[in-house]
Amino acid sequence: MFLAKVIGTLVSTKKDDRLIGSKLLIIRKINEFEEEEKDTLVAVDTVGAGNGEIVLVITGSGARLLEDNKDTPIDTAIVGIVDYIEVSK
Repeated sequence: MFLAKVIGTLVSTKKDDRLIGSKLLIIRKINEFEEEEKDTLVAVDTVGAGNGEIVLVITGSGARLLEDNKDTPIDTAIVGIVDYIEVSK
């Protein structure tokens, strides 16, 4: 799992039929201090996240298993919206 910030929305009218109905968001990884990193990814949104929100993201086969979509081509999924981050220094 990692933290990311939603930086945009992706619209694709032509896509695999198994992705129809999935909301696709563009995310950028962040560290625990909310500093953006270079990596940008596209993720399936499972929680109703919006632009500018900090989210919790999973990747790999676990992302596919979220909604019991074992045959859906999902590699990255947003599984939570972060309320706040508390880091001990």
